Amino acid sequence: MKVAAIQMRTISGQIEKNQKNGEKFVLDAIHKGAQLIVLPELWSTGYHLSKESFMKLQPKTKEIVERFCDMAKKYEVVLVVPFIDKQDADLFIALAVIEKTGEVLQVYHKSFLWNKEKLYFQPGELRFEPIQTSVGKLGTLICYDMEFPETSRILALAGAELIIIPSIFSFSSEKRWDVQLPARAVDNTVFVLGVNAVGENSFGKSKLIHPKGAIVREAARLKEEILLCDINLQDIKQVRKNIPYLHDLDPVLYPHHMK
Repeated sequence: MKVAAIQMRTISGQIEKNQKNGEKFVLDAIHKGAQLIVLPELWSTGYHLSKESFMKLQPKTKEIVERFCDMAKKYEVVLVVPFIDKQDADLFIALAVIEKTGEVLQVYHKSFLWNKEKLYFQPGELRFEPIQTSVGKLGTLICYDMEFPETSRILALAGAELIIIPSIFSFSSEKRWDVQLPARAVDNTVFVLGVNAVGENSFGKSKLIHPKGAIVREAARLKEEILLCDINLQDIKQVRKNIPYLHDLDPVLYPHHMK
């Protein structure tokens, strides 16, 4: 399977420009053979906005998801598209997993909000459930969710083969990004794809991590890039034979709802 992480520069508040840029990158990735394509967190709106601005732009982000549904069906690719979801008066940082049929298989709401995000958004339910797609069983987290090891462990125990993490990681957290992504992969013997933005205090370095914890490929620091990677999900079986963490894990330590 060929996957693409779209490491793009987002301009806060410039949704039309961001949309055009994002679509251009996605089409380029499709033409390069990508079967699974992932955009960064809040890519269409940018991050540094007021609650009023997020509220105003929210309907447009939903429309953009619908447009990507059409693209997924037309080009027969699986897309992971972050957006802003709204339920009643509450806003959520969200993503949609879109199957190559154009169907939205899953909408995930970010569960752990970082810093000022708590002023603008509501946290999602603590539900970490992978979804079976035509390219594999995918687990999804958003940015700060990844920094709690339990979230990835729950997804792995539920059968996730690839954990996808759209993000807006800042310079002050760069070291954590470099340490935590490989840790999540090797601790759970799964593939991990971290998709970061660049610009507006984000440093890039999107990367795919192998179940052994090795970096398969890493994007440039500070530059826009399509990170293209080949994944063989069969590697997971071999790694788990050699590193049987999940087999040897005592179920008494499982999260209560996994027992």
